[in-house]
Amino acid sequence: MDLLSVLVLFFLSLLSLLLLKGKKKNGKGFKLPPSPPGLPIIGNLHQIGSLPHHTVAQFSKKYGQVMLFYFGRTPVVFVSTPEMAKEVLKNQDSNMCSRPPLPGPRKISYNFKDISFTPYGEWWREIRKICALELFCPKAVQSYLFVREEEIACMVDSIAKASPAPVDLSEKIASVIDKVICRTAFGKIYNGRDFDDGKLTEAVRDVLVCLNNFSGDDIFPSFGWIINMLTGHTARVDRALHNLDKFFEKAIEDHLDSNRPKPEREDIIDVLLRLQRDQSSRIPITKDHIKGVLKDVFLGSVDSGALSMVWAMTELTRHPRVMKKVQAEIRSHVGSKGKVDESDIQSLHFFKAALKESWRLHPPSPLLFARETMCDCKLDGYDIPNKTRIHVDVFAVQRDPRYWKNPDEYIPERFIDNPIDVNGQSYEYLPFSSGRRICPGITMGLAIVEPIVANLLYGFDWKLPSGMTVEDINMEESFNLSSNKKTPLILVPIPWNAKLVE
Repeated sequence: MDLLSVLVLFFLSLLSLLLLKGKKKNGKGFKLPPSPPGLPIIGNLHQIGSLPHHTVAQFSKKYGQVMLFYFGRTPVVFVSTPEMAKEVLKNQDSNMCSRPPLPGPRKISYNFKDISFTPYGEWWREIRKICALELFCPKAVQSYLFVREEEIACMVDSIAKASPAPVDLSEKIASVIDKVICRTAFGKIYNGRDFDDGKLTEAVRDVLVCLNNFSGDDIFPSFGWIINMLTGHTARVDRALHNLDKFFEKAIEDHLDSNRPKPEREDIIDVLLRLQRDQSSRIPITKDHIKGVLKDVFLGSVDSGALSMVWAMTELTRHPRVMKKVQAEIRSHVGSKGKVDESDIQSLHFFKAALKESWRLHPPSPLLFARETMCDCKLDGYDIPNKTRIHVDVFAVQRDPRYWKNPDEYIPERFIDNPIDVNGQSYEYLPFSSGRRICPGITMGLAIVEPIVANLLYGFDWKLPSGMTVEDINMEESFNLSSNKKTPLILVPIPWNAKLVE
């Protein structure tokens, strides 16, 4: 929450006393979880901080693995251990898998026509099935292999041409993700007419910033719209959504053009339009449904995929021993072939362990988006009333010292001969969530992230800019639903010639 939002909240506190009728629902007869003392009107809002996953992890050391915060008058439960994560995501998943119908997500999800923010119900189950069977199944992901190979080759070539000058690796990664997802979803890269390189990534991140920033009507339904107007939040959300919607509208129009040549392969819009024409879905698919799914693809891939790669390269740069060991494994296996193919990845066990360890320390979603209970429930002996928001602090879960020795250290070896995987079945390790709300695009995400990072490590030795040491690498985070590296990763690429070392 920015300073202006805080000042407006205090300024409107007297107004809220007049508008808010009745006492805060404190669950008379309920045994509620422990809660840090808050302030009148705003509750614990002032305590959540700019990095809420860190804040919750710290508070849990004092108040326990299940805590109750109040955002204004709204009760919000946080859980922070593998045991409680399992309760929420598995044992009681059927009662805790809905989403709160908040005004901000409602607008950005085209009135709940997406996967991420839509409350549990018939449409959500139907679109989830479509994603599993049509969009993100292994066969569909494999059909986009040529896109990934072509764009990775272009990225490697552009980095080689820049050498030995320092490159902004964060920008290079964002650009290749932008292009891969554009071609996968839209069938092509849009340039010109405000669709220049990088604009899509920028639009996606603007939406994420809006979702993360304080929204008055999410917390104060009676008068939150006033706060949003005074802080400019409403205008920012409308502008961000308009910019993203332009991409989607243009792409859908192109696909509906009767003069468009028949593509050799279906992209994601082709699939959704085919399902719309076939009327095979139990719920009619509209243009807004298509846009909602596209929004999920881009928010889940462009941002989360890029940040996970930046963190992985950052940790490897900070740990030269690990970097050399990973590169030796990749280069020994691939030899002089000139590139890492996706078929090589499964044989690169230490490389995969290094990625897993990066996801443990820097989960793409360190604080899972709020679930909402659909009935009265219990957690750790505490009563959780119906319609309560629940967050799982994955950051705290994945650094639990009972499960992870030296949890704050980067040690990829902990994943060697370790059955823990990213599929959400081990509740001490949840980089992509678990249960009904697990990330539906894991297969596609891995197919993008793993070969990009592997080729960066195979094709180049990476050095820090002159005069810089590993201790100078900035590890500060920024939080926009995801945990981003606050500053770009600038490195010097030195091309590695495989043929010289045969």
